Amino acid sequence: MPIVIKWWQALNPAIYLVSILPAIAVWILTDASFEKNIVLFAATLGVVLLQHAINLFNDAKDWRLGADREKYNSWVRVHDNNPDIANVHAVISLVFGSLIGFLSLYYSERLWILLYAIPFVILGLLYNYGQRPLSYTRAGEWVTGICYGPGVFGSLWFVAGQSFNGIAVVGMMAFAALSMSLLFSHQPPQIETDRSASKYSFAVRNGAKRTYQVAVLLFLLALFFLGIAILFQDKGTALILLFIFTAFIAAWRVINLQINPKQILINTSIVLVVPLTFSIFSV
Repeated sequence: MPIVIKWWQALNPAIYLVSILPAIAVWILTDASFEKNIVLFAATLGVVLLQHAINLFNDAKDWRLGADREKYNSWVRVHDNNPDIANVHAVISLVFGSLIGFLSLYYSERLWILLYAIPFVILGLLYNYGQRPLSYTRAGEWVTGICYGPGVFGSLWFVAGQSFNGIAVVGMMAFAALSMSLLFSHQPPQIETDRSASKYSFAVRNGAKRTYQVAVLLFLLALFFLGIAILFQDKGTALILLFIFTAFIAAWRVINLQINPKQILINTSIVLVVPLTFSIFSV
């Protein structure tokens, strides 16, 4: 009998931190006003809904092509094992996310950011489009890094009223590395089903051990780039030391424990939320 689950069993809220953490980093790195932070919050909500849409499209595509059929919390299971209904759900999330993003840019008088952001949204949709989507090719991991680095962090950086500079570049590199680390840590348990579905992921090409090693390396690179951004943004000695302390703990945990998506997101959240809280209450 086909398994059908409830929406809260498929939601997995932690995975949306990959869209929220760039906004927290932007908040730490800038001295935005309260009004700008409200716009940043709205734009981040739009990004979360876009990510939700892409997750739905991904579940539906994997279901059709035979990958992730064993995935218990697939959104397709929520929709009576019907990928067509999951796609409708995805389109609704895509429309609302795009609308919220547009309104936040319109309110902040920065509609020009649409010209920057739309290509990344299209690239994200192509990740799951067609009989041979980008997620099934060697380009899949690179697309993820581009969409979350220059795409998400870059767009939110501009929403916060910042100009393109070295800090922006370093921040983009940090979240490109973080998102790819997250993806790599997710791949090894699915090697056999991905291979049978002709999904040419990094783990299928290189094996579980090397994939986990690269995931750890990318996580450490993300912490390094975030540290560089905070250092060169001159946010104060106390904040820099606090970041170094939390980053050291996060790095130690990831190196000494079996890396997985939840561990990456929790440790990155600690690394960013603790300095953010300090910066808020130290004002």
